[in-house]
Amino acid sequence: MSGRGTSHSRETANISRALRRAAKRALEIGLQTGTPVWVVKNGKMVDLTKEQPASKKARAKRSISKKTSK
Repeated sequence: MSGRGTSHSRETANISRALRRAAKRALEIGLQTGTPVWVVKNGKMVDLTKEQPASKKARAKRSISKKTSK
C-alpha cells in the first residue's frame, strides 16, 4: 500500500505542474490576442490580462509580429 501512496503523490504533483503550465500559457495567449482570461480572486471575477503591466503586453504583441513576419 505504501507504494500506491507515493504514486498518487507523484501523480498529484504532475497534475499541479501541468495545470500551472496550462494557466501560464492561457495568460500568454490572452495577452497576445487581447482575449480576457477570467479568474476568481478574493471572491471577485477579474481579467488577468488587464492586471498585467504594460511592458508584458507590449512584449507579447512584439512576439506575435516577429512570428507572423517570418
